[in-house]
Amino acid sequence: MIDLVIAERQKDLGGFHVGRILPFAKRRMVGPFIFLDHMGPLDLAPNIPRTMDVRPHPHIGLSTVTYLFAGEMTHRDSVGVTMGIRPGEVNWMTAGRGITHSERFDGLRQNGGRLHGLQAWVALPNEAEETDPRFDHYAVSDMPSFSEPGVAGLLIAGEAYGKRSNIVTHSPLFYVHFELQPGATVAAPAGYAERAAYIVRGTIEVDGQRYEQGNMLVFGAGDATISAVTTATVMILGGDPVGERFIEWNFVSSSKERLEQAKADWRAGRMKLPDADNKEFIPLPEPAPPANPMS
Repeated sequence: MIDLVIAERQKDLGGFHVGRILPFAKRRMVGPFIFLDHMGPLDLAPNIPRTMDVRPHPHIGLSTVTYLFAGEMTHRDSVGVTMGIRPGEVNWMTAGRGITHSERFDGLRQNGGRLHGLQAWVALPNEAEETDPRFDHYAVSDMPSFSEPGVAGLLIAGEAYGKRSNIVTHSPLFYVHFELQPGATVAAPAGYAERAAYIVRGTIEVDGQRYEQGNMLVFGAGDATISAVTTATVMILGGDPVGERFIEWNFVSSSKERLEQAKADWRAGRMKLPDADNKEFIPLPEPAPPANPMS
């Protein structure tokens, strides 16, 4: 059974648009997943301007999960890591008590190319919110794959379908990439409190109803079976809730006071920039002015 359908909304990141899925007004989180952006597919022309890059910015209280279907990005962070990411690999950055990083198109800049991927944020449980920041890069070989007629799957993180990924997580969750041929079916994993499927491309059917790419289906209790109507790419994700979380800009926390401290630290320059990318940064957005009651 489907509890809710969330359609992606276009969000301008300053240099390009993404499809924003989470958070959503009627559903802030699915398990520990509190944020999901769909990047592309974009065909970038040669000589990509640096204004399209995501300049250094801060995070607390979460892990960022970057996963590409096409293209390349370069990550640089305040713990000293510089790392490219290519399709099928995973960049898993745990902010904990605080980290800064940039995401740039170094690998595509000269010749251009296609960019297509997802970035998720996973809220950390209370006991890990103030952990030391760290960055981990994982190859395709670190993630178990599985297949059956018409179905190819990759378990990016967590446990599902009798398999466990090598990616280090902080709470029970699952994140799976499926490639489905027309007529193929897969079921969302049982044993987790919250589950959802995001349609990256193609058309699927659930409970006799068809859904197109760009939609997230949030499932209720019980069986949830997905049938591919066309060739489809589907991400199935979820897990057990970690409790109420507040989100403001790039910060996530169980405490509003902690968000205010993070904002103050960023304004005051107390959060270290990446050594390899410390010449510019994204300032804290100014609050919107109050509405004019006479307008």
